[in-house]
Amino acid sequence: MSPDDLKDLVRTIPDFPKAGIQFRDITTLLGHGDGFAASVEWLAQAVEGAEAIAGMEARGFIFGAAVAARLRLPFLPIRKPGKLPCAVIGVDYELEYGLDRLEMDPLAVAEGQKVAIVDDLLATGGTALAATELLRKAGARVEDAAFVIDLPDLGGSGKLARQEVVVHTLMGFEGD
Repeated sequence: MSPDDLKDLVRTIPDFPKAGIQFRDITTLLGHGDGFAASVEWLAQAVEGAEAIAGMEARGFIFGAAVAARLRLPFLPIRKPGKLPCAVIGVDYELEYGLDRLEMDPLAVAEGQKVAIVDDLLATGGTALAATELLRKAGARVEDAAFVIDLPDLGGSGKLARQEVVVHTLMGFEGD
């Protein structure tokens, strides 16, 4: 399937979660077996050379774990606070509407291990930047991040590039 075919599988829901927002819903892509498989294959090719895949809770788990399985690599879950039963390291970060935190098991990463981030959507880049900082704090080399959807007008790609992370996106939606 072509990127345009895959883009057609993403449902747009106007005015969600508030007026003026065009919500890009990936559940329709996930519900299309060939489309989901093609998306995973594209993401896997984009991060070829990685030694592990990291995904952020929750939708990053869907794509990240699938890519890790496709490449037969370890999957590193980047979690919301309080979800891991072991000692963790964490990073606090700002969202458009407040503060949030990501955590991980610091023993999940080997020093210098090349880890690629995989997620469903890149908007302002806040979560991906926090995940990059957290993984680097644990000793990983983060050089690549792959996303199904980019909302380029929100600037996340540029912010990641300034942190020397190469951004790969399957599709973009302008004006969001």
